[in-house]
Amino acid sequence: MKKFIVCITGASGSIYGIRLINELSKKYFVYAVVSKNAYLVMEKEEGISRENFIKNLPENVELFSENAIDAPIASGSRFSSIEGVIVAPCSMGTLGAVANGISNNLIHRTVDVAMKERKKVCLLVREMPFSLIHIENMKKFTLAGGIIAPASPAFYHKPETVEDIINFVVGKVLDIFGIEHSLYRRWKKDED
Repeated sequence: MKKFIVCITGASGSIYGIRLINELSKKYFVYAVVSKNAYLVMEKEEGISRENFIKNLPENVELFSENAIDAPIASGSRFSSIEGVIVAPCSMGTLGAVANGISNNLIHRTVDVAMKERKKVCLLVREMPFSLIHIENMKKFTLAGGIIAPASPAFYHKPETVEDIINFVVGKVLDIFGIEHSLYRRWKKDED
């Protein structure tokens, strides 16, 4: 079974990470790394407590704390079966750390290892407006081979609910990894 790593940081938009874990775990094994600040945001934005998040994780998800620096996914020797890493949402602090090779926690370390092992890494950055520092960090990470995906929904699929907007963003991240889904209606050139 293919494996993915999904990291959830304390940026607004924890629903993106939650939805990605749920979608990916339908077909793949998922290692999840959740920061302590992500749990705070999850509680505020989604009304999901840490305990409920953990209790409701699908069976084929293994959860790690950001402090579990000795986790198997902290080693490049375990990355041969990893398809890629997604940080969703990605805080600007996490972007700054990973763009500059700083590994203060398991989220940073996982991205660092994935980059050195030449795995696909996508950061779903969640901030606006961007400062020049943010932009420079995005540039640096992109030049190193990473993928920056701002949580920017389109509207050609005619979203009617917030759920539709979330599905679009999550679907676009899945597209980056070539994962088939039906989360949003794709653009059709000959559509009126």
